[in-house]
Amino acid sequence: MKPVPLGMVGGGQGGFIGAVHRIAARLDNRFELVAGALSSDPEKARTSAEAIGLERSYDNWAEMARSEAARPDGIRAVAIVTPNHLHFGPAKAFLEAGIHVICDKPMTATLEEAEALAEIATQSKALFILTHTYAGYPMLREARRLVAEGALGHLRLVNVEYVQDWLAEPLEQSQPIWRTDPKQAGAGAIGDIGTHAAHLARFVSGLPIEAVSAELHSFVAGRQVDDNCHVMLRLADGARGMLWASQVAPGFDNDLHLRVIGEAGGLEWHHDRPDELRFTPLGEATRILSRGGPGFQGQARVPAGHPEGYLEAFASLYTDAADAIAAGQMPEGLPGISDGLSGLRFIAACQASSTADGRWTALV
Repeated sequence: MKPVPLGMVGGGQGGFIGAVHRIAARLDNRFELVAGALSSDPEKARTSAEAIGLERSYDNWAEMARSEAARPDGIRAVAIVTPNHLHFGPAKAFLEAGIHVICDKPMTATLEEAEALAEIATQSKALFILTHTYAGYPMLREARRLVAEGALGHLRLVNVEYVQDWLAEPLEQSQPIWRTDPKQAGAGAIGDIGTHAAHLARFVSGLPIEAVSAELHSFVAGRQVDDNCHVMLRLADGARGMLWASQVAPGFDNDLHLRVIGEAGGLEWHHDRPDELRFTPLGEATRILSRGGPGFQGQARVPAGHPEGYLEAFASLYTDAADAIAAGQMPEGLPGISDGLSGLRFIAACQASSTADGRWTALV
């Protein structure tokens, strides 16, 4: 199958996530990066394009959307890897140009933008895909399958933690300052990693989050966004949960941990052992399920015992995106517009709840 011509907005020199997207896009040979507006600084955009051998470089995303839509060999999809406040404009332009959008999370910086973008997406023939990375891990997809098939019975509890330490001190100028600027990020830890955790809870359980009781706090003096979040969750069908997202916890580089408990058993997954899933039927010994092991029904690139990790999970989303583009429709489980809306509603509800001293707040 011929690779999908891909463009990129953002991701110039010095950016982390742009390089991750480029690796993920080419890992399974389903995309070919041919165009980009890699920086809002035209000179940096050009030098960044030259550094990666990019075929067509643009000074800005608006010019790129117009030009590529008019070319017979133009891009069919674009990856948006800019700071959060610059997601809406490019996504709108490319969707309106009929070019599929693959966007880093959260979908936008504000709920109002997310709602507007959702309306634009419904009017476009192009697809919108949101890169919630962890939905690409094979054993989390296996956990989702087991839950859907009733292996845990009626769900009772969904607990998720996403803990980091890289913001335990004030940022230096060499670091991505925009992440602590409310005008650019929209939110702090609750938006950066809290939305990942909330999506993972929904993805595996299959249950929407209906209401939250949250405390968002900033421990670093002078910081204008939250850097630690404790959230109680009320999910559909009477399930309850807890979410902890922190970026000020020394000793935890990127610690993600999920537990899903039902009346008939429980599942546990940990990011530092991504190829394992702990499954404990009620009254029985714990079983360690592995990618490629007995009963595994998912897909894997390499044999069992050869670990797959973050880049491969990201690549799985890109491969799913290529399949979706070929089919002209979103498959079940691939994050999209509805997941983006849910993420922004989750952020808004947590912020409102925290402002009201933890009052239970519905996601609307």
